[in-house]
Amino acid sequence: MKKIIFLFALSFLSFLGCKNQSENRTEEEKLPKIAIAGIGIESSTFSPAQTEEAAFHARIGDSIFGRYSFFDAESDIRQRAEWVPTLLGKSIPGGIVTREAYESMVDKTLKMLKENMPYDGLFFDIHGAMSVVGLEDAEGDLIKRIREVVGPEVLISTSMDLHGNVSETLAKHSDLITCYRMAPHEDALESKERSVRLLLERLENGKGKPEYKAWVPVPILLPGEKTSTRIEPGKSLYAKVPEVADQDGVIDAAIWIGYAWADEPRNHAVVMVTGDDKEKVTSGAEKLANAFWDVRDEFEFVAPVGTLEESLILALESDKKPYIISDMGDNPTAGGAGDVTWTLEKILERPEFKTDNGPTLIYASIPGPELTEKALEVGIGNRITAKVGAAVDDRFAPPLELTGTVEAIKEGDRDAEVEVVVKVGSVHIIVTKKRKPYHHKSDFTELGLKPSESDIIVVKIGYLVPELYEMRGGWIMALTPGGVDQDLERLGYRNIKRPMFPLDKDMEKPDLSARLIQASNQ
Repeated sequence: MKKIIFLFALSFLSFLGCKNQSENRTEEEKLPKIAIAGIGIESSTFSPAQTEEAAFHARIGDSIFGRYSFFDAESDIRQRAEWVPTLLGKSIPGGIVTREAYESMVDKTLKMLKENMPYDGLFFDIHGAMSVVGLEDAEGDLIKRIREVVGPEVLISTSMDLHGNVSETLAKHSDLITCYRMAPHEDALESKERSVRLLLERLENGKGKPEYKAWVPVPILLPGEKTSTRIEPGKSLYAKVPEVADQDGVIDAAIWIGYAWADEPRNHAVVMVTGDDKEKVTSGAEKLANAFWDVRDEFEFVAPVGTLEESLILALESDKKPYIISDMGDNPTAGGAGDVTWTLEKILERPEFKTDNGPTLIYASIPGPELTEKALEVGIGNRITAKVGAAVDDRFAPPLELTGTVEAIKEGDRDAEVEVVVKVGSVHIIVTKKRKPYHHKSDFTELGLKPSESDIIVVKIGYLVPELYEMRGGWIMALTPGGVDQDLERLGYRNIKRPMFPLDKDMEKPDLSARLIQASNQ
């Protein structure tokens, strides 16, 4: 009997030991809890347009994972943390965001963050060039309010566009921070994944917040069309980033070109380096900042530029198809309203395009809800007359009355909602219910158009995104008017910090010493 009692006691103690080991192992292997949040847009303060909440197509909860291939359910990233996706709103570029829209999205984000606390980390996915009515630093305000909710110890990793703005407030509340290294942004997803992996690594290895964050404001303000990494000096400048970022003791390094079409004190270039080695972090930041300053005079447009008239003459004389003209001043992917009719009006005035057998030209695009509604009524193959454009930005030309034949109708697009192709003479005009940028070959072919066979394509864009770039026969960027005018001196800045290159071409070399930014809990 004593033997039985002894064996029972031994078994019970063994059970308790296994239970304690199991609990300890569970505690040791507990996954970090990481939230996801962000609001992103590139918004021009020089456009009369305003952006409402609907434009952000905000995703809530698990639907956010669908924006990132690296968050696939079977991916190692997904398995390495308990993820809490809250709100992620991303709009195509546009005008300044209304305060109501901003506050609504912020309130929803903060509410969801509060409901699921506490957190070990937060992936903060923004563009960095959002302007909001009544705020000088929208992203700085947003991250500060998030920090007030999640607390000072939470590790925040911020992912940005290189055309974003890094204010001192954003730098302070971001523990890890990175941006794209390519323009056009072919590495966008790669950069976001880098931001997430660095966050996971710092949490998993127990190092947490970096010891040092070096922030260097660089008083340069240039448009993206002059700073492409396809050509020099941008190509070589950005090639220096990994040289700094890949050092032992450095977590990451980044150069922000900044956003030229907003008039706020934070609008300028910035260099940031984060890490645990003070000397490498500060010297690396100063190296990149000085490298940027040293080549400031070498930046040129990524393609030939000219007036619209010069551009059309070159296109008409060219035997290379399609000859692409960038209608830059009203580029909706940089923040233009997208409905300036000035360029289209000039095209339709030219005699070459007035007959059906003239040179074929595709114009993409112009918003015209009146025309799209009528087109749905009359149908494909019928004539239509309706006004388009200039409902938002009528500073350069009034609404334009089009009379032509409806050649295609497409419903259900995420941005445009309704797309209509109207043929006027030899010009195929894409008219949309709501503005939409045209970047992909399928944007045209799904409307029955043959972009590769067209003589000329005029698209509201700056530098060409990859698919259009590969498609081009010839290419010129037209200096057209609009909310993202490439002639920065015509914009009339009042609030940016001066002196600023190239507005103040003869300015003395600025102090490019690294400024060490204290972490948010110090």
